[in-house]
Amino acid sequence: MSRLGTETAFEVLARARALEASGREIIHLEIGEPDFDTPEFIRKAAQKAMDAGFTHYTPAAGLPEVRKVVADHLSKKIGVPFKPENIVITPGAKPIMFLSILALIETGNEVIYPNPGFPIYESAVNFVGGKAVPYPLEEQNGFRMEGERLKKLLTNKTRMLILNSPHNPTGTVLGKKELEGIFEVIKNREDIWVLSDEIYSRGLYSGTHISIASFPGMAERTIVLDGMSKAYAMTGWRLGFGAMPDALAQAVTKLAINDFSCTSGFGQKAIEAALSGPQDEVDKMVAEFKARRDLIVSGLKQIPRLSITEPQGAFYVFPSIKKFGKSSREMADYLLEGAGVACLSGTAFGRFGEGYIRFSYANSQENICRALEKIKTALEKV
Repeated sequence: MSRLGTETAFEVLARARALEASGREIIHLEIGEPDFDTPEFIRKAAQKAMDAGFTHYTPAAGLPEVRKVVADHLSKKIGVPFKPENIVITPGAKPIMFLSILALIETGNEVIYPNPGFPIYESAVNFVGGKAVPYPLEEQNGFRMEGERLKKLLTNKTRMLILNSPHNPTGTVLGKKELEGIFEVIKNREDIWVLSDEIYSRGLYSGTHISIASFPGMAERTIVLDGMSKAYAMTGWRLGFGAMPDALAQAVTKLAINDFSCTSGFGQKAIEAALSGPQDEVDKMVAEFKARRDLIVSGLKQIPRLSITEPQGAFYVFPSIKKFGKSSREMADYLLEGAGVACLSGTAFGRFGEGYIRFSYANSQENICRALEKIKTALEKV
């Protein structure tokens, strides 16, 4: 248990809720959760499935018809011919991450992961006895992973590389150039698996999503992690899925049987409806997130001493607070307690997040404007 980390966003949310309960007004820019409701046609599909009897056990890897829909969806999006046998459906996307690491990483194996990055990468690797090797993401490189710097981290013990694009917490997107550089470094290391976290892939503000799995020979050793939470505003539904080679899918399914048995049948029918149905509401959400991105970036740029790298996807901005003379944790606490704006310390995403804070702009434009005013006033006093 001592090797497990945590996800600070939920701790800060609890603190913010406690302050609200005491009568304080708090603007929530800490949690990575769309503030939209799940589209109505998806909710109705789940209700209909409940009425039709989809309230019993399902196959551990998922309902066959839903696995096919997911395979077709990912094949079209990524350009890789996935089969239903490549798909495992899980309660949330985290099990894909955790079970893949559990299946593939042995004691002493090294896993390279982006830092700052989603904290559960490091936590899961440490838990299974692997060695988590951070790839330090730097502001001067746009927080992007590059092949030449990656090469220096590879050893004969490296067994996995974790990628995340669009990236949490920076909003950076790995384009064709960066992915080609990464591919050149690992293409001949067939002992290295890639866990490609693409949960934010529908949240790009320009261009087309590219997956490392689409490069020659990479689909045979890549786990594509995706799910419903971010794109379809379904965080509380806990519905995720992964695409991976057949043999690994069987191993992950065996772990699923030992862990959670299966994913709810009516939830899976909601996946089927969402991926097969109209996508206009998803497009509207992305357009609104882009407008919010423009709003918060513009506002933060007007605050002296803050440094901003404009996010290209997801719904986070990761400004530098290095010129204020406070640690990331001190600044996040100060904004929560002093300004009533909940955000996350950059160190919630690893030690290389020091000097930064993360704001989630998954909140209304009205609240973002109010938050910007409070942040500006508070930082003027530092």
